[in-house]
Amino acid sequence: MQTFTQKKIAVINDLSGYGRCSLTVAIPVLSAMGIQCCPVPTAILSNHTEFPVYFFDDYTDKMRAYAGKWQELGLTFDGISTGFLGSAKQIAIVADLVEMFRRENTKVFVDPVMGDHGILYATYTKEMCEEIKKLVVLADVVTPNVTEACILTDTPYKENGWTRKELLDRAMMLQNMGAKSVVITGVREGNFYTNVVLDQGAKEAEFVKVKSGGGQRPGTGDVFSSVLAGAVLNGKSLKASARQASRFVKECIIKSDELEIPHANGVCFEEILGKLS
Repeated sequence: MQTFTQKKIAVINDLSGYGRCSLTVAIPVLSAMGIQCCPVPTAILSNHTEFPVYFFDDYTDKMRAYAGKWQELGLTFDGISTGFLGSAKQIAIVADLVEMFRRENTKVFVDPVMGDHGILYATYTKEMCEEIKKLVVLADVVTPNVTEACILTDTPYKENGWTRKELLDRAMMLQNMGAKSVVITGVREGNFYTNVVLDQGAKEAEFVKVKSGGGQRPGTGDVFSSVLAGAVLNGKSLKASARQASRFVKECIIKSDELEIPHANGVCFEEILGKLS
């Protein structure tokens, strides 16, 4: 009789108590997909930083001791996922944690949360941009948006008018940096968003399109990356995982608009979480 073993993923990200982002997205989403989500907090916030005020407690100096107890316990993980990171020191710690817990079959998902619309986030420095490339080298799947793909590959950014060849070139550059597979997310093409999927060993990218469901909201990237990781760990192909993640994000946005959820509150994924079960 085959023994069922539940999949486990270590998710390295911040914990924001209000606003639906980071760990407060990853934990319920991955749990709904039947995967045990094991958080490694990088910082504790009362709410995410798009609100006018917030409490912030940096967890950088505690991360090694935190993960060290997991190492003492001999814990292993089927996946490791990284999200927003707040300093060059933190990026270096995360790279060490990936090396510490990675096993032969562990999938490493790197979401290089650095900027959007051609602009770096205010907390990011040139040093951090260089350091994050070290995580890309460790990634089984890296999921940058177009801005982040350009930053990582040191290539020019433009808001619109991307050709498929240009997008494929950037995905291939990320593979050449060391990432096994690449998903460039949220490329705007008219009324559609396209995700560029370049799987390990593939010579051509696949393009997963979904019609826009509404405006952008905080936390949609966290929803996308969580669903993608969960789907891959559950045995789906990278293309199918990207399609499931894209469609779920769209449905979340539509539901949030229907319920008139304030923009800063992110997406109301709780209403449709059962669709991931």
